[in-house]
Amino acid sequence: MLGGVSEALAAHLGWPVGLLRLGAVVLTALGGAGALLYVWLWALVPQEARAADDAPVVRRRLPVAALLLAAAALAAMVVVGSLNERGESTATTALFVAMALAVAAVAWNLTVDRADVARSPGYGRWVRALAAGLLLVTGLTVLVSRPNAVNAVLGVGALVLGVAVVVAARVLTLWRELSAERTARVREEQRAEIAAHLHDSVLQTLALIQNRAGASSEVARIARAQERELRDWLFADDAPAIADLATELRDLAATIELEHAVRIDLVTAGEPVEQPSPALVAAAREAMLNAARHAGGDVSVYLESSSTAVDVFVRDRGPGLSLDDVPADRLGIRESIIGRMTRAGGSATVKPSSSGTGTEVHLHLARTPARSGGVPA
Repeated sequence: MLGGVSEALAAHLGWPVGLLRLGAVVLTALGGAGALLYVWLWALVPQEARAADDAPVVRRRLPVAALLLAAAALAAMVVVGSLNERGESTATTALFVAMALAVAAVAWNLTVDRADVARSPGYGRWVRALAAGLLLVTGLTVLVSRPNAVNAVLGVGALVLGVAVVVAARVLTLWRELSAERTARVREEQRAEIAAHLHDSVLQTLALIQNRAGASSEVARIARAQERELRDWLFADDAPAIADLATELRDLAATIELEHAVRIDLVTAGEPVEQPSPALVAAAREAMLNAARHAGGDVSVYLESSSTAVDVFVRDRGPGLSLDDVPADRLGIRESIIGRMTRAGGSATVKPSSSGTGTEVHLHLARTPARSGGVPA
């Protein structure tokens, strides 16, 4: 109920949890061994792994911060009563106890309750607000009731603690954000150093292997796949949160390169195309796959987008292909590329490259003004 220690021991030993709690209370009464053992287990034994929903396994049913705050309120009442009865020593002791309990309640709420799913943010705000009000009211009462040196020190101390409680949550939040920012900056610097070192050594070696081995060799294919995986790992944080057309084409090219002895170079121009048309993506994949199967070697993919249209060019360096030479029963190009783009409201052409070597596939899809700004029609 306090820290989950007894419940965890019961689960580990297979004993009733009530028996362990009773044993802790008895040992505490016999010299405080139970409390020391409880604190030792709580501080040093690692917490169980988090659940699948990323929620803490330990759920404390006992509202410790609220109980500490209630005890602080009782001590504050003793302070006020002792002042009226001229009990200097009792009032001083009770004031120390009230201040300690109030600070302990706030500290518990800002540390332990912060990771407890059973404690809402509103609960924490109420605890801190009541603790601050209790300290401020008690401090003012002590200053007004008996203005002497001891009461002045204690009263001012209570007022300072009250103000500190008000700003404690904000200061702690800023400190955590600063620590997280410093940690992220250090990690980013280390990552940049690793990326620079790998770029100057491993990546250049992989690129040299590809150039020397040729695009159609098995060694070049493996080297290019390893280079792509290494670049994806190094620059994973730079990837866009929402996959656009260029990202999908790049992923398709990586998959095709793993299956065929081909090297696909993708070049993009224009504004990003978010939420691309599935028909355009599928037709581009079919065009790249045909180039890898029948031509191999180097394949160039050029993506050009504007506010009115999206164009994808797929060029290979094979023997060249004319649509008139394709038999009528071969529906791969006619249906998977031309037919698919026609049904989507676009167009596709397949013709020999203008350079006289290879084949060029041109995919065109218009974008309506209502969906401009990254989304194709």
